[in-house]
Amino acid sequence: MANETDAPAAFGAQLRRPRSKALPQHSRAHNRSLILQTLFTDGAMSRADLSRQSGLTRPTVSGLVAELEADALVTELGPREDLRVGKPATLINLNVDAFHIVVVDLSLPDHFVGAVTNLRGDIVNSAKIEVDGATGDQALVRIIRLVERLAAMTPRRLLGIAVGCPGVIDASGTVLDSVALGRGLPLQQQLAEHFRLPVHVLNDANVAALGVHAFELEPAGDLLVVALEHGVGTGMLLGGRLVVGERFAAGEIGHLTIDEDGEPCPCGRRGCLEVLIGADHLARRVAEVPDADRADVLRSAGSILGGVLAPIISAVNITEIVVTGPAELVEGPFIQAVHATATARTLASVGNDLAVTATTTNSDLILRGGAAFLLAAELGVS
Repeated sequence: MANETDAPAAFGAQLRRPRSKALPQHSRAHNRSLILQTLFTDGAMSRADLSRQSGLTRPTVSGLVAELEADALVTELGPREDLRVGKPATLINLNVDAFHIVVVDLSLPDHFVGAVTNLRGDIVNSAKIEVDGATGDQALVRIIRLVERLAAMTPRRLLGIAVGCPGVIDASGTVLDSVALGRGLPLQQQLAEHFRLPVHVLNDANVAALGVHAFELEPAGDLLVVALEHGVGTGMLLGGRLVVGERFAAGEIGHLTIDEDGEPCPCGRRGCLEVLIGADHLARRVAEVPDADRADVLRSAGSILGGVLAPIISAVNITEIVVTGPAELVEGPFIQAVHATATARTLASVGNDLAVTATTTNSDLILRGGAAFLLAAELGVS
């Protein structure tokens, strides 16, 4: 697997929660992020607690807290209820409404979904807009309209805009290849010029992986998310870092040829993974068979995915896999077959610790993942 990115400017990237002590040569920006990260992770605490937890000196913490208070990023909660003798310490906490974030999910075929979130990724408002078959510049007009609608829903300052888009997206946020937006669309640049805000555009499966990592699991270094709703794509974190690949196409497994004599695929080939297990195709096949045979269809599809994932699992020794898709498809026989096949086709030392779970497709996952992504990129908090 190529290119684990760790530069916040390119994909928000270092998502491992920093717990090491700060050193004198660390920059002020790093120290600000360290204070914000500590409050984000551990909650309200006093300045003395912040000093102990971060490794920064008390004068440094006091100066940084004053600076962050001036920016409204942290707020005083008042004295701690303390049973100890003496003056109680004043608690400081992250002000989650200091800024809001606009996040857009372009992964659904019939409409684009957007939300306004606070700094913890909690959705405070949402909206959607019909796609009506629009692609390229016409789709961009709809995206801009949706973002304008969302921005008007909050009186708060906006930290920026995050977009999860199906397809291959490079480090500049240009859509290199996407069914929804075509090829060569500089989406990040065009949105940034229109709204005069920081904008980050990322592949939707990668954003879903960030959403799972940030909000649905205990923080884990390694994670693979397989998204089946709009084609088949994967997002992978190794050591807490998002893997994007040398040409930004890591995880694009939907057009692996599985059956050379199989069903035609929109890409021009036959028997691609997407036409075998993608949600639309799988739902159609399930609907075509008697009720008694539906579990077998789902088990067969799950076994195909498990076989595709087995070499990836063996190559990087990943132990946490989450499959997202419609509940009636991914839960039960499908996910059981994914786990059984992947385990059967890997060494015991690799497969025995493998956890494979399903989560219902939910735009909230991509939207909250986008918020986590922007927060890491702009404030260094994950």
